[in-house]
Amino acid sequence: MTVRFTRLKTRGDFLRVAAARVRAVRPGLVLQAALRPNEAAAAPRVGFTASKRVGNAVARNHAKRRLRAAAATVLGGQGKPGTDYVLIARAETGARPYADLLADLHGAVRQLARPRGAGEA
Repeated sequence: MTVRFTRLKTRGDFLRVAAARVRAVRPGLVLQAALRPNEAAAAPRVGFTASKRVGNAVARNHAKRRLRAAAATVLGGQGKPGTDYVLIARAETGARPYADLLADLHGAVRQLARPRGAGEA
């Protein structure tokens, strides 16, 4: 199922999600999440980023295209309402098989959905 999301575009939104310090790291991507307290019933929003460590502009754009496709597939059914997600490309995002990228995102979303214990940071 593919879904179109509202995109995070401003630097402030990306910084707010990063400041929440809720993230899951996988070989193909890093997923960060933050709740929007005043908009608990709103649809999830998604932002995408790729640093120069991923490669040149062509490689970064390719990685972000793959992340957009994966997010539309996975977060359409698993994304929590009222949550902002940021998907960060890693060096192997562009070359990773798409099925593995989907599995990475499924696992990351499941990890973020689990309640955090008192001993976890």
